[in-house]
Amino acid sequence: MSATEMSKLDLLLQEATGIESEAYQDARRQMAVCNACRYCEGYCAVFPAMAARRDFEKADLTHLANLCHGCKGCYHACQYAPPHAFGINIPATFATIRQESYAEYAWPSGAGRLFARNGTLVAGLATLFVMLALILSVAIKDPAVLFSAQTGTGAFFRIIPMWLINLLAGGSFLFAILAMAMGAIRYWRATGGMGGSFQPAPAAEAAVDVLTLRNLGGGGHGCNDLDDSFAQHRRWLHQSMFFGFMLCFAATTTGAIYHHIFGWHSPHAFLSLPVQLGTWGGVLLCIGTAGLIVVKTITDPVPVARKLMGGEYAMLGLLFLIGATGLLLLAVRHTGAMGLMLVLHLGLVLALFVVLPYSKMVHGIYRGIALLRNAREKRPA
Repeated sequence: MSATEMSKLDLLLQEATGIESEAYQDARRQMAVCNACRYCEGYCAVFPAMAARRDFEKADLTHLANLCHGCKGCYHACQYAPPHAFGINIPATFATIRQESYAEYAWPSGAGRLFARNGTLVAGLATLFVMLALILSVAIKDPAVLFSAQTGTGAFFRIIPMWLINLLAGGSFLFAILAMAMGAIRYWRATGGMGGSFQPAPAAEAAVDVLTLRNLGGGGHGCNDLDDSFAQHRRWLHQSMFFGFMLCFAATTTGAIYHHIFGWHSPHAFLSLPVQLGTWGGVLLCIGTAGLIVVKTITDPVPVARKLMGGEYAMLGLLFLIGATGLLLLAVRHTGAMGLMLVLHLGLVLALFVVLPYSKMVHGIYRGIALLRNAREKRPA
């Protein structure tokens, strides 16, 4: 049995028996040391939230782990970090707990285990869906259409019918939304939820924290990505990836409104709103993902959960390819290469929708909930 299979089996046994994983046990030990020391109290949101607790149940550790942004400032400042006997390594331990929480609260139950730390599966699904899109396109349409230049209104749909795009992309996207919503509800309940009425001030604070990635500033100077020196690179790259992804989503939404409400069919003019949103979104997405891949490659490996890196590289690579193929599709849309590029882009997007609820991408939802809970805890009851 492989190491990956053993790890998945361990997680299933822990869930069935109620025994906590090694990461949770180690996190509780480390939090006891940190709570006694408190040298890092002003570094990020994690340590004030930690200091407000005396006991650390599983729900508390899950909350703190998802509140952590992995800036690594606490590791480089810690006098008890390896090779000290205490072996305090909060970034690596919390990264492992975050991944375990993605798998534990995924919906349907057990689906998250299939993707835990498995970059090979992400890459395999991307290949599978590209092949599926290609086979369906050739089966439904004359194969000659796939390799000939298509211009004018409705050119894309002469390659792949609109009903097929709606069926595949719409169905997989709706499934992803449902699965992520169910996972978020499970995470919310498991970490204690938040009673009482809606409070606008904490919600606004959490929204600002999400959009600005303030906690990626560590103690205020940035992350320690390479060594104990500070830099804002990862913060900027995360924002580039996030806003690029949102612009791409806005482009797709705008294109759907154009098509179904106004009857304006793609491909649209270069200066149209959907094309401009998609173009700049693709550029930002490629910059952010490529930059994060470089940062992960050259970062200090000790405060990193290296067994999770394969899946993270695979997701970043998938997002980069989606952005790149979208830009290439724009460049070749009036040539004979448009058909193959459209099929390739659609297949990659389908793969993203399928793996989205079970990948590190859900950290945005869990972290948003953690930031909201933290904002509410800071205010008097």
